[in-house]
Amino acid sequence: MAIRSLACALLLLVPLGLLGAGDDRRATVHVVEDLDATRSFEPVEPVVRDMVQRGIQALARTNDTRAAWRRFASPKDVVGFRICSAPGPVTGSRPIVVRALVQSLISAGHPPRQIVLWDKRASDMILAGYPKLADELGIRWAATEEVGWDPDRSYENATVGRLLIGDLEYSRRDRAESGKRSHVSKLLTRDVTKIVLVTPLLNHNHLGLNGQLANLSLGAVDNTLRFEQESWRLAEAIPEICALDDLFGKLAFGVSDALLCQYRGEDRTLLHYAVALNELRFSTDPVALDVLGIRDIERSRATHPIDGEKPIKMDLYFNAALQELGVANTNLIDVARIRTAQRP
Repeated sequence: MAIRSLACALLLLVPLGLLGAGDDRRATVHVVEDLDATRSFEPVEPVVRDMVQRGIQALARTNDTRAAWRRFASPKDVVGFRICSAPGPVTGSRPIVVRALVQSLISAGHPPRQIVLWDKRASDMILAGYPKLADELGIRWAATEEVGWDPDRSYENATVGRLLIGDLEYSRRDRAESGKRSHVSKLLTRDVTKIVLVTPLLNHNHLGLNGQLANLSLGAVDNTLRFEQESWRLAEAIPEICALDDLFGKLAFGVSDALLCQYRGEDRTLLHYAVALNELRFSTDPVALDVLGIRDIERSRATHPIDGEKPIKMDLYFNAALQELGVANTNLIDVARIRTAQRP
């Protein structure tokens, strides 16, 4: 762990444009765009359903949606859709997008009870309407905090923070060795076998984007408060948590819900800081999805500048590339666009 952390620190010295120099790895992001996907910032369900079908097929390089899903999950897999519900249904993962993805998987023949929507906190999911959506679709929903933490699977980091009620080691918080481990939820170690990330295009003041890497990591383990107060700690810990076999090893693909881009405000819905991009983005590379999202946030901010606003730090994404979680150099990301003609 110390060697990896040192390597991460050294990578912070590498400019974004040079990241991956001499490395022939590339990433592909399939972008489905439809100008009719939203109306007054509200998703249009039939349009979104069509966009999801196109995106899944493009990702798997087939015109058969059933075959496309089979590439990423067998009927025996438990597919966990990782959603971001804390910001709410307008600027978090949008329920219409999640519904379309789940319906597509069910239509491909996947058993509904082998599908689960998950996030960290039940209260966030309830307020965003996800239990009701799960009931309508005949699938499960779960909060990793409620399911509990696996004592045998964890991420260790020397940073010690204040353990909270609900953390596995809270009852042992006075022991010297406590607080250095973040345990993985039993939902992921004992139940879910494939993960699909569905994340918004929403800014985060420490990370730049509340995106794929942030949601894959921080929602899957306990004892994360120790990292969340300082961006440099997050930039080190998040890629290392993502690299765990129970997380990255189970990742099928990611979807960036770019129907809207909210470039300021974090978890608050501030639509005067939002633009409609009318896109859904699909990739097996979570890093590529995130860096493209950050580029959109920076571009949006440039058209509506605020004095003193600092550029987004890319340390987290450089470190993720070093961990071989994906491609952070935008020069090595191929964007395959699928445009739908505007309807009358």
